[in-house]
Amino acid sequence: MKQISLLGCGWLGLPLAKALLKENFSVKGSTTSEEKLSKLTTMGINPFLVALDSKGITGTINDFLHGSETLIIDIPPQLRGKNSNATIVNEKVFVAKIKTLIPYIENSTIQNVLFVSSTSVYGETNASITEASTPKPDTESGKQLLEAEMLLQNNKHFKTTILRFGGLIGEDRNPITFLAGKQNIENPKTPINFIHQDDCIGVILKIIATDSWNQTFNAVSPFHPTRENYYSQKATELNLPLPTFDHSKPSIEKLILSDKIKTVLGYTFIKTNL
Repeated sequence: MKQISLLGCGWLGLPLAKALLKENFSVKGSTTSEEKLSKLTTMGINPFLVALDSKGITGTINDFLHGSETLIIDIPPQLRGKNSNATIVNEKVFVAKIKTLIPYIENSTIQNVLFVSSTSVYGETNASITEASTPKPDTESGKQLLEAEMLLQNNKHFKTTILRFGGLIGEDRNPITFLAGKQNIENPKTPINFIHQDDCIGVILKIIATDSWNQTFNAVSPFHPTRENYYSQKATELNLPLPTFDHSKPSIEKLILSDKIKTVLGYTFIKTNL
């Protein structure tokens, strides 16, 4: 039975761990919460308390990595809230976390790394985006994600595949819950670039099954209605107050294309109508 180490058992990581177990992988899962350890154990995940910091790592990181051939890194930059002040952001705290992690990966049994990133690395642009497009991040999280990507992919001790997800949605997660009833929302004609949790997991499983390492993939559902049409429809479906949109300025028409995961991985999307 092959073993995988999964750094981050959150909204995506936890159901991903379940899916990996169903595929007969042994899973080592990390959490920063002591209360969550027993939950992971109950699910059949080998739990580890691991917390990355810009100055070091607390927890049993060596044990967490030992014996695994593949490491999945699924931890968000978390540059908002307590990490949103200028001093911390300027220190590139997320990049520093990845820098502290890399030597541990180098000295472990890990051969392959899958890094969960975001299409935010491309910034806002009026263009159709493929993996060949030059990233031009315009947010702090996008900039730090891109730098972290390069740190991992440039390391010769292991192979790294970058997976850039669009907006993450699921049965319990949709932006309309925050936008319902909002007034004058910008970019009404911007196409949505979302991916369902089920397809996030499906793509990751396909990358592992096909040994598709040293690659970069965009992962966005081929479903691109405008923001206005999509959010209005979702609000109606969920019996929420309709949002209104600002048409006074041109919308940014950024379209993320995911053809590569179809041609290289042979992946077929599960959720084509979000």
